[in-house]
Amino acid sequence: MKPSKFFTPEQKKQITDAIRDAELNTSGEIRLHVEKNCRIDVLDRAAYIFRKLKMHKTEKRNGVLFYLALNDRKFAILGDADINAVTPDNFWDDIKEEVLSHFSENHYADGLARGIRMAGKALQEKFPYQSDDVNELSNEISFGKEEK
Repeated sequence: MKPSKFFTPEQKKQITDAIRDAELNTSGEIRLHVEKNCRIDVLDRAAYIFRKLKMHKTEKRNGVLFYLALNDRKFAILGDADINAVTPDNFWDDIKEEVLSHFSENHYADGLARGIRMAGKALQEKFPYQSDDVNELSNEISFGKEEK
């Protein structure tokens, strides 16, 4: 199945609404990238996608990537340098576990929406929403190369 066809239109809206809602709590920028395969270490691949999506170019270096490889069943959450500088090493663990608990029941959109909202809430203390905040990155889901 093509990554872009994995979620129904309603599920895509559920996820993009979660991104919008999460970004109301924080100046952080959140993206979701979905692709078929991840043949290398999931964090290395997520870091590559992070750069490819230019998430490291945000003004406050506070982008967060939710990365999902469907066929290889790999998932990661990756924060930018300024987030990692002010949060503990296990900062994403609770959120990741929550998302994975939904994945285990094949509720991917629910899990991602929940995790994205949790990320917005978790980032609120260190990166609060500012009244002059600009949405620097698209809230749309990014999909990997569509193979035929």
